[in-house]
Amino acid sequence: MPADRPDLRGKPYVVAMPYEDVYRRSLADPEGFWGEQARLVEWTVQPAAVLDRTDARFPQFPRWFAGGELNTCHNAVDRHVRDGRGGQAAIIHDSPLTGSVTTLTYADLLDQVARFAGVLRDLGVGRGDRDLVYMPMIPETVVAMLACARLGAVHCVVFGGFAAPELATRIDDAEPRVVVAASCGIEPTRLVAYGPVLADALSRATHRPDHLVMRQRSQLPSGSVTAADVDWDAAMATAEPADCAAVGAGDPLYVLYTSGTTGRPKGVVRDNGGHAVALTWSMRNVYGVEPGEVWWAASDVGWVVGHSYIVYAPLLLGATTLLYEGKPVGTPDAGAFWRVVAEHGVTGLFTAPTAIRAIKRDDPDGELLARHDTSSLRTLFLAGERLDPDTYHWATARLGLPVVDNWWQTETGWPICANPQGLSGLGGLGGLGGHSADLPIKPGSPSVPMPGYDVCILDDAGGELGPDAEGSIALRLPLPPGTLSTLWHGDDRYVEDYLSAFDGFYSSGDGGYRDADGYVYVMGRTDDVINVAGHRLSTGAIEAVLAAHPAVAECAVIGVADALKGQVARGLVVLKTGVTTPPEQIARELVALVREQIGPVAAFSKVDVVAGLPKTRSGKILRKAMRGLADGRDEPVPPTIEDPAVFETLRALFPNPNPNPNPRD
Repeated sequence: MPADRPDLRGKPYVVAMPYEDVYRRSLADPEGFWGEQARLVEWTVQPAAVLDRTDARFPQFPRWFAGGELNTCHNAVDRHVRDGRGGQAAIIHDSPLTGSVTTLTYADLLDQVARFAGVLRDLGVGRGDRDLVYMPMIPETVVAMLACARLGAVHCVVFGGFAAPELATRIDDAEPRVVVAASCGIEPTRLVAYGPVLADALSRATHRPDHLVMRQRSQLPSGSVTAADVDWDAAMATAEPADCAAVGAGDPLYVLYTSGTTGRPKGVVRDNGGHAVALTWSMRNVYGVEPGEVWWAASDVGWVVGHSYIVYAPLLLGATTLLYEGKPVGTPDAGAFWRVVAEHGVTGLFTAPTAIRAIKRDDPDGELLARHDTSSLRTLFLAGERLDPDTYHWATARLGLPVVDNWWQTETGWPICANPQGLSGLGGLGGLGGHSADLPIKPGSPSVPMPGYDVCILDDAGGELGPDAEGSIALRLPLPPGTLSTLWHGDDRYVEDYLSAFDGFYSSGDGGYRDADGYVYVMGRTDDVINVAGHRLSTGAIEAVLAAHPAVAECAVIGVADALKGQVARGLVVLKTGVTTPPEQIARELVALVREQIGPVAAFSKVDVVAGLPKTRSGKILRKAMRGLADGRDEPVPPTIEDPAVFETLRALFPNPNPNPNPRD
């Protein structure tokens, strides 16, 4: 090994310091800290430098592990088989929608990934090529992603069932050599045929992929979509396995388009080296998972949570990841999550707050929960949107274990703020469920910044604010490994969208504050700050008041244009199952609560009780689309929505265009 290359070989490095020491060191000595964490992965060529700040394009944005080479698939699959984990479950696919449970060991996964990589290789796919994956929550989706990584190709996973126009824009932007798809997705009340959507998207797109590989599902097989169709099963039956290709640490592993983008797709680029190091570290230290344990991220592979914590992080660590094709309620009931935890011995569950609110709505007293032995579960992690204190308290009381909020973004790829469950010194020191009294959970806060993230609260001029002062949440550069390296075909846009608002900072687009103990409170997107007669109010703060009402299952608050005050807040609430109080009375009580706890300055006077809020299929409330309706725009039905009928019902609440359709301009 050249003398000037740091030696990152050896046994995986395990942090043996409490949070405060780890965090301080990560900021004071990022090269030393992340150089040690790089021992968690295997390199074919050791990095020449842990942190390279010489990139002329982005002098403030470094390249991590420059000069290093590795293969992410090798680190996620091959090395575990080599080291004796071949017989351990790698993936458990639990599908109440098909009534099946399938387990792939690490040896099974290696066989399928190597053979499908051979299929792609024989179709002309090589290092740096893009492949677009359009599939539901089935094991073949993970196989396709890892096969791309094995060849050094770049996968672009598009959420299964995404509408044709949006799919077409991603095909044109990524220019995939091969599209990998399944014939259908399965919803509780319907089958979603992917073939017609693909045909429509390909007819709209100007780019023509060389091949379409189709995995036929027995529930709804698809006819031919293109003349170059390849059948998954037939190709796999004759495929010769492909070996892992070494790629540069800075080479892209995947491009993931942020949800809801149209016109100009925003494809977040994730590198191989920093991604492998950061996710392996976070799985153990942030989420407290050990190799061999069963971990479940109840999201979709099409989102960043699915990329990071269904596929890559648990497999990089050597854990078992659970792939769930179902819903928190309705498949068959609000006990579905607890059934899965009990049957598979899940130790950590990661889902969205809205999923827990749905469970709480249908099973407020936890009767279905009590039917299942969930003693294997150590921690419930919630992210994707703000965790309201009422949901936190309900889940904590029912489960009797730590309920941990964590905050991050598609762009960062792993938590910015969390309550790290795996760092030495946090376990067994008192507090609920053995959680550390030194770093307690505070309802309403995702706790503290994770190593490598220098979180600051800034005013509009970029000045740093003190405790309890609300402003823009920004991250001082450089960002840690695993975060976005750029946007696909969008270097200038990357700088414009994220690095231009505050010199020397990444702008998160979220607003919030830090308390005197350093805990961060994320109050929502800066777009969610409304101006009522000159007073800036956070819709998140109003939502917290509404959610605390005992009859409310979930809620959203949006700003609506007002001729006198500029904007006023309007609440939309969904009631818990079994509530008999008239909606009009509940609305009056909620208005009174906001006026009592926020004050008359909120000018809060309108609450609508609705049957449901528009959500993505992963459970995230589509607030931006709701704001569009409130602003009087002819807002299209979001392509990621779970139930279009819910959106159309809300459209009826805003029948007349506002006189000022852009109150924030």
